[in-house]
Amino acid sequence: MLRSMTGFGAASGEIQGVSYAVEVRSVNNRYLKPAIRLPECIAGFESELESLLRNRLTRGSVTLTVRMKVPQEQAASRVNMAAINSYLDQLRQLEVEGNSTLRIDLAGLLALPGVCEPPPLEELAQAAHDGLVGLIEKALAGLIEMRTREGRTLALDLDNNCRAIEQQLAMVAEKAPGVVKDYHRRLADRVAELTNAGKIDMDAEALAREVAIFAERCDIAEEISRLRSHVEHFRKAMAEPEPAGRKIDFIAQEMLREANTIASKAADAAIARAVVEMKTAIDRIKEQAANVE
Repeated sequence: MLRSMTGFGAASGEIQGVSYAVEVRSVNNRYLKPAIRLPECIAGFESELESLLRNRLTRGSVTLTVRMKVPQEQAASRVNMAAINSYLDQLRQLEVEGNSTLRIDLAGLLALPGVCEPPPLEELAQAAHDGLVGLIEKALAGLIEMRTREGRTLALDLDNNCRAIEQQLAMVAEKAPGVVKDYHRRLADRVAELTNAGKIDMDAEALAREVAIFAERCDIAEEISRLRSHVEHFRKAMAEPEPAGRKIDFIAQEMLREANTIASKAADAAIARAVVEMKTAIDRIKEQAANVE
C-alpha cells in the first residue's frame, strides 16, 4: 500500500498538571530527515523521539514540535526557606550589633542569591515521560493516517497512468510487425521506379538483404516485452505492504529507458506518436513517485 510523504498529525493533553501540545508535519524528501523541537526541560528526550520517528517513517522531512504550558501555581519560583533563614540570622546580628532601627526589606531579601529557585520543570517533565510519548504516538498515528489516505489517491493516479502506457504499448505491439512490410513495399516500389528510369539495377537478393538489415535495426519486440514487464512489476510494487517510493521511482526510470529505445528504433510515425504518449504518462508517474514514501 502506498503512502504519501505529506501529512499532519496533532495531539494534546494534560499530564501531571502540565498542558502539552504535539504537532507532527511531513513533506517530501528523498530520505528521512527528522527535525525535533522541544522545550529545554525535555531536550534530553530528543534521541529517543528521533528513534521513534525512524521506526514509524522511512521518507520525508518530518518536523516534530512539542509545546508545554505550566500552570501559574507550578510556574512560580519556590522560596528556599533554608537560605532565607540563613540570611535573616545574619541580618539580626547586624541589627543587634549595629543600628537597632535597621529594618529588613522583603523585596531586597527575595532578590538575594539562592532565595528564589525556579520550579523543578525537569522533574515534571521526567514524570510526564510516558504520557508525553503516548501523545506523540497519537500525533504520529494521525500523520500516518493522512499519508495513507493521500497514498490511496496517488495509487489511483499511478494506476491510470500505467493503464495509459499499456494501451499505447498494445497499439505499438500491433503496429510493429507491419513496419518491416511497409518498408519492404516502399523500398521495392522505389527500386522499381529507379530501375524503370534506368538509374539503378538491384536484384531480388540485394533487396531482401537490405530489408533484413532494416528489420534487424528496427526490431522492438524485446523492448515491448520489457516495458510490459516493467508495468506489471510497478503494479506489484504498489501493492506491497512495505514503503515502495524508491522502488517505483527506479522502475519508472527503466520504463522511460525502454520507451526511448522504442522511439529510436521504430521508424514509424504512428509508433513515434504512441511513444510520446507513453513518455508523457511515465513523466507523470515519475512526478507522483517523488511524493510516495
